[in-house]
Formats: sequence, structure tokens, C-alpha cells
Amino acid sequence: MSLFISQAHAAAEGAPADGGGMQMIFMLIVFGAVFYFMIYRPQARRAKEHKNLMEAISKGDEVLTTGGLIGRVTKISADTPYVRVELNENNSIVIKKDFITAVLPTDTIKSI
Repeated sequence: MSLFISQAHAAAEGAPADGGGMQMIFMLIVFGAVFYFMIYRPQARRAKEHKNLMEAISKGDEVLTTGGLIGRVTKISADTPYVRVELNENNSIVIKKDFITAVLPTDTIKSI
């Protein structure tokens, strides 16, 4: 019967694990700090910058959308989250403010 079942031998008394719980708590604190500084903090900073960009948009600004379109803001309202962007003299679109990636320098459209 010992052919299929290995015999269990009791381990000799060893030294007790010193600080096992403290090491776990320390590792959790280190992991939390890494998570905060590498993931949460940069993302929160980016979100804050984007929010400030959305508040600073005004009529006449040239903007870049997430879809890659470049146009000039022709109508903006504080009541709604939408803006009208004129792509050229014949085409204009209505998009959400959230989809504006950047405000471009003046006369960027003319230089392209």
C-alpha cells in the first residue's frame, strides 16, 4: 500500500515565523503606494486637465476632436454639453465637449 501513498513525515520543529503578519501588512502598504503613484494620480491629473480644457473652450477656438477632425467652434452653450464645430464653409457638426482633445493655436486650419 505504500507504493501508491507516500508516507507523511512530521516536520521537525522549526523557528516560528517572525513578523509574518507585519510583512504582509508592509507589502500591502507598498502595493497601495505603487498603485496610487503609478495609476490613480496620473489619471486624476489628466482628468482634471481635460475638465479645465472643456471649461476654457469658447466660440472661435480651433479644436481637434478624438476622431481626428479639425474645426472651429461656432456655437457653444453652457446649458448643454454639445458644441457646433465648423469643419469648412459648407460642413458643420455637433459633438459633445468631451470629444474635444485639444485647442489648437489660431490659424492652424489655414496653415494646413
